[in-house]
Amino acid sequence: MDHTRARTIAEPDADFPWGAAPHPVLVVDADGALVRRNDAAAALLPGAEPGTPLVDAAPAWLAEAHRTVRLPGPYPVPDTAPELSGVIGGRRYEAHPSVRDDGTVGWWLVDDTDHQLVRDALDKERERTAFLAKASSALLSTLNLGRCMDVTAQMAAESLADAALAIAPSRGRRLPVVTCLRGGVPELSHHSVDPDDVPGLGEALRGFPPVPARWIDPSTAPPWLVPEGFGPVGSIVITPLPGHGVPAGALVLLRRAKADSFSDEEEVFARLFAARAGAAMSAARLYAEQAAITDVLMRELLPPTLHQVSGVDFAGRYRPSADHERVGGDFYDVHPAGDGEAALVALGDVCGKGLEAAVLTGKIRSTLHALLPLADDHQRMLSLLNTALLNSHHARFATLVLASAVLRGNEVDLKLTSAGHPAPLIVRGDGTVEEADTGGTLVGAIREVSARTAAVTLAPGECCVLYTDGITEAKGGPMGDVLFGDERLKRALSACAGMTAEGIVEHVQMLAAQWLGSRRHDDMAVVVIAAPRTHHLSAVNGHTRGRFTG
Repeated sequence: MDHTRARTIAEPDADFPWGAAPHPVLVVDADGALVRRNDAAAALLPGAEPGTPLVDAAPAWLAEAHRTVRLPGPYPVPDTAPELSGVIGGRRYEAHPSVRDDGTVGWWLVDDTDHQLVRDALDKERERTAFLAKASSALLSTLNLGRCMDVTAQMAAESLADAALAIAPSRGRRLPVVTCLRGGVPELSHHSVDPDDVPGLGEALRGFPPVPARWIDPSTAPPWLVPEGFGPVGSIVITPLPGHGVPAGALVLLRRAKADSFSDEEEVFARLFAARAGAAMSAARLYAEQAAITDVLMRELLPPTLHQVSGVDFAGRYRPSADHERVGGDFYDVHPAGDGEAALVALGDVCGKGLEAAVLTGKIRSTLHALLPLADDHQRMLSLLNTALLNSHHARFATLVLASAVLRGNEVDLKLTSAGHPAPLIVRGDGTVEEADTGGTLVGAIREVSARTAAVTLAPGECCVLYTDGITEAKGGPMGDVLFGDERLKRALSACAGMTAEGIVEHVQMLAAQWLGSRRHDDMAVVVIAAPRTHHLSAVNGHTRGRFTG
């Protein structure tokens, strides 16, 4: 009720039956003495007899309110005067002054207890809603399980209890526990304990059957459950952290002996928080498991690090079409062989990009590895690979080039076979760049494949460059729409005569990157096979192996 409304209430005078008004009314003179009271005021304040000082008959807040309102000069109550309220007899009252012409003030006391309870409940609900929203934001902002446990324990300690423990299901004999005191920082520890020794904890961690929050006797709590320096424990409640089909853990809330125990309403609120925390921890654990699986699979799909194999120098680089990806549709492999036998190089380009292309890349690489006993017969290998791809569920095809390299004396003999792939380029010692005379049909598209194999010999210092069309089809340049092209690649390689295999790979990748700038591009892969300039033999583990230096 504002002061405008207060003025609409009839002032107590002899002509108005205010004595029967439902609200308590006190009339106080300028000196602070009671002049009149109605029946409701007599029932509320039995000591408020006429002539009694207000300070002796009413609560201090009402006496102070009268002193504030009784200002010298004109008597109307300012519109900006603060609303006055306080407690009388365990109930909350609003006090509304009405200044009379004779200088006395009529105080109308309106019971506002029920309204205040509603407002308090609404404010509390708003606070809890804001807390749950903040908790959801903080918990879902990370997919790290340790961070989720830290946030869970810290937020619970700040808003639900004096201390909190976030406990994750054990991955062995040790139980991971994050402990946080109110105002403190979360601390991780591991305990070799049996959760079933704590009533309700084992069930909460197993998550089946679903269990409610469990109160336990503080005197039965094991030492590891009570934070160091916490003091006497008044109450402990264990709340499950439900996950996505699997238990995410348990939340333990502790209050000190001097604090109020958990109410039913607080327990329900704790379960609402636990549901959000459990969902976040479950998502973080699932992400970690998927990331671990992806990392294992990714290591198998990543191109190998190349070096000298069977006396022949190899170097390779791969750049996926998107910077955030690690694998794509381009690939290469080098399969070593015994002394005097040819090492097999495979470089290819699968139709498409991204994960699906990477999966087919892995299939091709594993199939070629299984066909290594047939490495001398490129046509046979391509035919069997083609059959394997046609019989799979993939609807993609690939281009491929196979190269068999063997050191004979100071030279490297190559067999090169292209299956729908750009022909390899031979860089001679004088800078001449030749295109290998090989070609054929791509694999995975038609039932019969054919290919033509070229035989090439590399003198010391010469090399063979295998590449995917992501290099030559890189679109950029000064105008941004010109292909890097075959001729530009050949001129670049001509300038690389005499360089090491690693240096040539780096140079080609650098030129392509400069040509592209920040524009989109396809996957790009380059492999260089080089004949070393000098040849030394050394015995390693009883086997004669070529070691070369440029």
